[in-house]
Amino acid sequence: MAGATSIVSKPAKLSLSKLLMTDSSYSTTNLFKSGTRPVLVSKQFSFTEGPAADNKGNIYFTDQPNNGIWKYDTNGKLMLFSNAAGRSNGMYFTKDNKLVTCADEDNQIWQFKADGTKDTVLLSSADGHKFNGPNDLWIDAKGGIYFTDPYYQRDYWTRTKPDLQGEKVYYLAKGQSKAVVVAETLQKPNGIAGTADGKYLYVADIKANKTYRFDITKEGALSNQQLFIDKGSDGLALDEQGNVYITGSKGITIFSNLGEKIGLIAIPESWTANLCFGGIKRNVLFITASKAVYTMQMNVHGSTKNASKQR
Repeated sequence: MAGATSIVSKPAKLSLSKLLMTDSSYSTTNLFKSGTRPVLVSKQFSFTEGPAADNKGNIYFTDQPNNGIWKYDTNGKLMLFSNAAGRSNGMYFTKDNKLVTCADEDNQIWQFKADGTKDTVLLSSADGHKFNGPNDLWIDAKGGIYFTDPYYQRDYWTRTKPDLQGEKVYYLAKGQSKAVVVAETLQKPNGIAGTADGKYLYVADIKANKTYRFDITKEGALSNQQLFIDKGSDGLALDEQGNVYITGSKGITIFSNLGEKIGLIAIPESWTANLCFGGIKRNVLFITASKAVYTMQMNVHGSTKNASKQR
C-alpha cells in the first residue's frame, strides 16, 4: 500500500518466569476477593462485543447481529444507545468523550454523537480499497487510533472476498484521513490494547493463537515485536498493575506483564468475546460473552482512571 509504514522486528520471546499451572479461578489473588463471581446483567442479545467505558464510567457495548449499541450506566440501568450502529464491533472513547467504533457494515471507522447518531466517518477506505473489516481499536493520548483489520466474511456483505492483501494493524493519526500500516506479519490480528503510558501495544493474533507486544515510537509506529504469550484472544484489557486480560472459550485468563498466568475467571458461556473496566472507580470488569453481558467486582482498576484522563 502506498504510504504504508512497517516497522516490525523479528519476534522474540519475552523472558518469563515459571508459569502457574493451577487453575486459579475465583482464587484469593489480590485482583478480586475470594468467592467473587461474575454477575449476569442480561442475556437478551444475539452476540455481544466491543465494551468501552466513557469518562463517567458508563459502559457501552455492541449487539452486532442486531446492529445495536447498548449503554449500561453506573446505576446498573441498561438502555439502547443506537439501533443504527453500522454493525459496530470494537469501540473506544476519545479523551473528549466521543465514542469511536469499528463499523463493520461498510468497513469504516465511525464517531458517534452523544444522542446515539453517527457524527462522522473518520476513515472509509485504504487508497480506494475497502478495509477487510475493522475489528477492534485503541486510542492513544494524542488521539491516534490503532485498529486491527482481519477478514471475517459477513452475511450482510455483498462482496465475498477481501479487497486488500493481508490482514494488518493500522494507525490513523489524529486529524488525518489516511491510515498507515504499522504491523503486517500477523495472520489474523484481533484484540488490541495499549498501556496507559503509551509505550506498549498488545495485539492478539487469534489465528496463530499468539499475543504480541510492540514498542510504540513517538511517531506512532510500532517496533520491537515480542511474543508475549502463546495464546491468542478475541479481546484484550489491561489493569493498573499492567496485567493483561484475554478472552476465549474458557472465559478470561489473566497474565502478568511478564506473561505469567495468574488468574482465570470462568464465564458460563460458549465464548467470551471482549471486556473492559468501567464503573465510577473503574474497578468493575464488564464482560461480553455470546448472548450475555456480565460484571465482576475487582480489587484493581483499569489502566486508566477514565477515558479523558490518562494515568
